[in-house]
Amino acid sequence: MLTLHDYLPSQNGWKVRVLLGLLKIPHNTRIVSIFESESHTDAFLSLNPAGAVPVLELEDGSAIAESNAILTYLAEGTPLLPSDRYQRAKIMQWLFFEQYNVEPVIGSLRFWTLTGRLERNQAMVAGKREAGARTLAALNRGLGETPFLTGNDLTIADIAIYAYSHRAEDCGFSLADYPAFLAWTDRVRDAIGPGFPVHLYGIDPHAGA
Repeated sequence: MLTLHDYLPSQNGWKVRVLLGLLKIPHNTRIVSIFESESHTDAFLSLNPAGAVPVLELEDGSAIAESNAILTYLAEGTPLLPSDRYQRAKIMQWLFFEQYNVEPVIGSLRFWTLTGRLERNQAMVAGKREAGARTLAALNRGLGETPFLTGNDLTIADIAIYAYSHRAEDCGFSLADYPAFLAWTDRVRDAIGPGFPVHLYGIDPHAGA
């Protein structure tokens, strides 16, 4: 059986949990205590040399790291990753966009805000906020004439980008400023259903240390 090495407040982990749930893929979960440095043990680094969650461990002991790579692996052969060459390229476009413009910008600001690390990173905050506004504006433009990022149907691109972007209000952005984007968040939420809660860092007593 597959094993997901996970950390509940991680929205990167959330992406994978959603896809495993939507595809009804049986798996075990192993929670990694990242603030107690469990992701930097020799055992974990043998799974992911970068020392980050999530990691999907396969039945034969091999492992896949990076959330979007895991999504691509799991969605192969399903409607969430169509076989059409153009559609797959568009999905990859948005997956790359997410890793360059969403997770390191909105994800970082959200992490700093929710774990009390905003002040220590103050020198980078203004630049991140400007980049975050550009990211949300780009998503708003991209969703102006299509219900989902690559067309009429939900794909792993929507799951990946929704993970951090729909939590942008956690770090001070107003989603009401981006109406097409906000309407898309409602569609994604309806498409994935209610069974995938977002866990805030407050559930981890070590997060604010």
